[in-house]
Amino acid sequence: MRGSPRRNGPASASSRPGRPRRQHRPRRRRCEMAAAGVMAALLPRSLGCRCARTLLGRAGVATGGPRGWGGPGRSQVLRKSLKRGVALSAGSFLVYEASKLVSGFAEVHASFKVAEVIEQADYLYGSGETEKLYRLLVQHKDSEDAELLWRLARASRDLAQLSSTSAEEKRQLVYDALEYAKKALEKNESNFAAHKWYAICISDVGDYEGIKVKIANAFVIKEHFQRAIELNPKDATSIHLMGIWCYSFAEMPWYQRKIAAMLFATPPTSTYQEALRYFHMAEEADPNFYSKNLLFLGKAYLKLNNKKMALLWLSKAKDYPAHTEEDKQVQKEALELLNSI
Repeated sequence: MRGSPRRNGPASASSRPGRPRRQHRPRRRRCEMAAAGVMAALLPRSLGCRCARTLLGRAGVATGGPRGWGGPGRSQVLRKSLKRGVALSAGSFLVYEASKLVSGFAEVHASFKVAEVIEQADYLYGSGETEKLYRLLVQHKDSEDAELLWRLARASRDLAQLSSTSAEEKRQLVYDALEYAKKALEKNESNFAAHKWYAICISDVGDYEGIKVKIANAFVIKEHFQRAIELNPKDATSIHLMGIWCYSFAEMPWYQRKIAAMLFATPPTSTYQEALRYFHMAEEADPNFYSKNLLFLGKAYLKLNNKKMALLWLSKAKDYPAHTEEDKQVQKEALELLNSI
């Protein structure tokens, strides 16, 4: 009929007075498909699709299966429930993402704080401010950061070496330093400095535990120095300390050798030539980095009866600028050895 709506078009209010406006089926289909998609997304892939189809089908929602399992009322209720579920899920998701974002900011802030403390610590160490350095780092003794912890171990040991530190305080600091170094190693086994300072601190504790313990720890100390060199072959200090280990066992007195023979089937041994090789390697890695390396180069040459080379290196040790108390002690010993030649 002329003027009547097209067969497949939407009915207008003027053409069908008194009847409720009919919902457009494609729109309803879109809602149903979206609801099914939400259900599938909220559950594991295979289970989600089955559950979505089953729930929607039983409510009378078209899912590709038989229709008419429920009425329009149940379908409407389900759609409202799904909308509430989607809203709650979206809210939970936003809260989760926000918590992740806050956590991320906290981690970034913490990393910036650690970097700032390390920068301050390195400045104080370079300036020879031992007490200030210790006060800065001891505030972070419960840190989980290996870089902070090995620096605290070093600062504790350096404070113990000061002449103004009492004997009781020195002992406590030595044992504290070992704990900090051990914790640093536990936090990061691949940190070369943690290995280095752990070995140094074990050696220091041996001074309080007796000669048996000191000798028994010899292989452990050597292992950690070697591991530090493996992790960072350019670290002159680790190489120097390996040289000190060799020098110590090369000049070990006979009674200590006897104790070592009782403790080990194959006791630790070394030679002055091996020690000299490590001292030269350290000097090549970083020339004039440490007054004590210059001193031990001179001492090793003296042990090998090479006075000419001994004079060269001992003179360098004597003339090395004294920034720390250890440097002053090195100057004093170097001068005494030069006068004895």
